[in-house]
Amino acid sequence: MKTSDSLSTKFTDKDKEILTSYFRLADTIADFIGPHSEVVIHSFENFEKSVVKIVNGHHTGRTLESPITDLGLRMLSAFEKTGEVTPKSYFTQSKDGSLLKSTTCILAGEEGKPIGMFCINMNLSFPFPEIIKTLMPEVGHANIGMSENFSACATDVIDQAVNHAITDIENDASINLKGKNKAITKLLFENGIFELKEATAIVSERLGITRHAIYKYLREFKS
Repeated sequence: MKTSDSLSTKFTDKDKEILTSYFRLADTIADFIGPHSEVVIHSFENFEKSVVKIVNGHHTGRTLESPITDLGLRMLSAFEKTGEVTPKSYFTQSKDGSLLKSTTCILAGEEGKPIGMFCINMNLSFPFPEIIKTLMPEVGHANIGMSENFSACATDVIDQAVNHAITDIENDASINLKGKNKAITKLLFENGIFELKEATAIVSERLGITRHAIYKYLREFKS
């Protein structure tokens, strides 16, 4: 519901909960892109103090409770009329003259009403090699990283998970031969693989044991 004298929105408890749920996403995106980007969440409940979440605010000199921008107000007004954010991505300048590439997304609350904005501002005034450096592994550590299987098929995901689990357990000298299948199953269980429907059948086949044995292990782990 709008107030009578502005575009400000009266928030319900659910609206506040929805807006707050984006805070962790802001932290995640800022961590992913790196220190040369600012991530901001604006609330439409109070335009004078609209910034409710900000990471790397030094790029624009803003802090919590900073006001909405003039462009932000124009975007909201346009969104109210068309249902679209225009432009979605754009270039602008901070107060110190830094070139920013920005993108904005309107956040929806109950019944689809706009309750805030999610904004990312990348500072392009830093030397490009410095920006790229934050997106690359450190020299000498290029081969160190997490293992992740990007696949369009759940069977492939399960197969790769089983491969990694078998390798990990076989390299663990503290686990004897008799306990390997149970240890492999437990590792897969802890990693959430049995949330996938075909996991029990595939794991039992790969380990050469019955599905009943897998179910027995899983009951033990869950208890």
